[in-house]
Amino acid sequence: MAVVESEELVERLRAICLALPEATEKISHGSPSWFVRKQFASYVGYHHGDTHLALWAAAPEGAQAEMVEAEPARFFVPPYVGHRGWLGLRLDVEPEGPDWDEVRGVLVDAYRHVAPRRLAARVS
Repeated sequence: MAVVESEELVERLRAICLALPEATEKISHGSPSWFVRKQFASYVGYHHGDTHLALWAAAPEGAQAEMVEAEPARFFVPPYVGHRGWLGLRLDVEPEGPDWDEVRGVLVDAYRHVAPRRLAARVS
């Protein structure tokens, strides 16, 4: 498996998130996190001894259960926010790193889920 450095992952996530209308970044609970009024995603590296680098993202209703059931090796219910439907995506399970088109899709869905309608409508 190719080793994907956490710094590289954060930079790629940052580029995707900050390209979304009025998205901002700040540290939340020690992790880089992205907001559009409310938080829509967070990078979480080795949380409380977990062996994974992951993305936690807000998800539309039903998406979490569907994705975790379909691919439990890649998707999971994250602690603390999972009960609100958030989705966890492991970023270090692909041989060449994550599928960045998929990551972008998860982030755009998360953004649209929490963004005001006028901003969500601007994202294609």
